[in-house]
This record gives sequence, C-alpha cells and structure tokens, in this order.
Amino acid sequence: MNARRAARELALLAFSQLVKNSKKSPEIEEIIISSIRTLVDDAENNLKLTVSALADIKEYIENYEIEHPENVKRSIEASIIPVPMPMTSDMLGRIDSIIDVADKAYSALEISELASLSNKAEVKTYTINLSNLYTKNKKEIDEQISKHSKGWNIERLVRIDKNILRIAITELLYVEDVPISVSIDEAVELAKKYSTDESASFINGILRQVVEENQIIQYKK
Repeated sequence: MNARRAARELALLAFSQLVKNSKKSPEIEEIIISSIRTLVDDAENNLKLTVSALADIKEYIENYEIEHPENVKRSIEASIIPVPMPMTSDMLGRIDSIIDVADKAYSALEISELASLSNKAEVKTYTINLSNLYTKNKKEIDEQISKHSKGWNIERLVRIDKNILRIAITELLYVEDVPISVSIDEAVELAKKYSTDESASFINGILRQVVEENQIIQYKK
C-alpha cells in the first residue's frame, strides 16, 4: 500500500467526523488518531472472529469424527479411525465459512498495515492536507456532488459514497500533482472495498462529469 493510498483511506475515516463537526474547527490530527484507534480495534475484533470461527469448524470436524458410527463401535483402547467427510453440500457451507473468516483475517492485516503507515510523515501530511482542503472548500465540493448526482439529494446518498466523492473531488479541484486517472481510479477502488460495485460505477460517473464540467486537464502540474 503506497503512502497516498493509505492517506486516502485514513481521510475516508476522518471525513465522517469532519462532516459531523463541520460547525466547529476540528483538530485534524486528533481525528486521525481517533480513526487509527478505530482501525486497530476493528483489526483486533476481526482476528478474534477469525480464530473463533476456525475453532468452531475444527470442533465440528472433531466431533463428527468421534461420533461417526465407525468410531462409536470401536473398542475403547483403539485409536480414532479417520472417516469420510460429510455430504459435499454440507462441507461447501463449511468451506464458505472458512473463506469468510480468511477474508476477515486479510482485512485485519490490511488495517494493521494502514495503522502502521499512519505514523509516516508523508501519509499524515497528505491526510491532513486533504482534510484541510475539504474543510476549507466544503460548500463548493458538496455542490459538485449535488449537481452531478442526477436527481439525488446529497443528504440521501450513502455516507461512505459521499465521503469517497469528497476526497476525490478535493483532489481533482485542489491538488495539483495528482493525475486525473489516479484520483478517479482510487475513488472507484475505495468504493469497491468499502461500499458496492454499483456505488463504484456511480462514483466513477460523477467524477468524470466533474472533470468534464471543470475542464480539468489530464495531468495537473
């Protein structure tokens, strides 16, 4: 994960608090620290869920083996006999559970990496820069979202989608050294990761309209 990608993810967490506290002058660094604590707590919870789910599956397999007729009828002194596994339909469900907990473990690792990167000066500086630029230009940025949402009231948009758009539009309009394609692609990836594929398509469409209307050149430097 590169520095700016990490900064965008941190900003996504921070923006929800920035919007809540829009009438105050928020301490950006405090918001970032709070966001990191949230990330670490989420990582810990996901790892606990992973271990617990894997332990449940192991217990199920062990009990299935012990209670199988082949082992029930064996003598007490005999070792447990390996037995065929249950029906494929049942095991497919168990495998789906394993895949789900593996995804949680992977997510926890990503969160830990992001938390670690947050201490790097480049990540922190870019996160604060995005947050400050949005705070300073909130009215204009949210007007861009409203204008291009095709009949949607900005208050009715999913909060995560609004904040992804806010980050991307902040970059498009107010950050000089980020290529248009990078701002849009990163926003789409954030939507896929934290929202839905439908949201990713929606966000991509709005951002391209913002670029066209504001006549933003391909590389702003």
